[in-house]
Amino acid sequence: MRSVWSKNWLLNRDQFCHMPLLHELQEKNLNDFRNYLWMTDSCFQQLLSLLSPYIMKQDTCMRAAISEEQRLIATLRYLATARSLQDIKFTTVISPQALGVIITKTCSTIIQILQKDYIRFPSNTQQWAVQFANLWNFINCGGAIDGKHVSIVPPHNSGSYFFYYKGFCSLVLLAVLSANYEFLYVDVGMNGCHSDGGVMMHTKIYDRLQMASYVCHMLTTMLRA
Repeated sequence: MRSVWSKNWLLNRDQFCHMPLLHELQEKNLNDFRNYLWMTDSCFQQLLSLLSPYIMKQDTCMRAAISEEQRLIATLRYLATARSLQDIKFTTVISPQALGVIITKTCSTIIQILQKDYIRFPSNTQQWAVQFANLWNFINCGGAIDGKHVSIVPPHNSGSYFFYYKGFCSLVLLAVLSANYEFLYVDVGMNGCHSDGGVMMHTKIYDRLQMASYVCHMLTTMLRA
């Protein structure tokens, strides 16, 4: 049985957390604020205004709710650093258990709110090619593809299934970006022992490219007949 409901220092969040520092950076050093969250203050304020109605919690008779600003900052800091929840608890002064719920909920809300009006695909592939040609002088390019190995603690009895040849275990994040650094496609979860080509072959975008290639081949054959 737990002897205390919560650790004393976690109950004094306003005193010990990073919020006073962030407010100071917002007022006097915006470059450091951007380095901390990987986001400008104006973008942060816009995102906060969009998310606040959906992540806001009410105070109770037992405790004050974690504000929507603190929830968003904790999530952005987690995404920016990939630090563990046990580590982030010392700057946010939020328990790892609560952080696990907060970050998951906030990320889901970000996807729901932004996917309609802010995360948009070009209306046709010709727009992609034009962007790469104009900005980067790459002709007939539809997207920049690369993968990132995210270090993990492997599950028990997984052997070398997640082992990456550089000496650690990982999951692979594969992304396709537009000429303007916008994410067009993301696939996460392939075990790190695969090569880039192996990861690509297990994605939905690969299946669609294969289907498009097959359709083009059939059309070409029909036209030549």
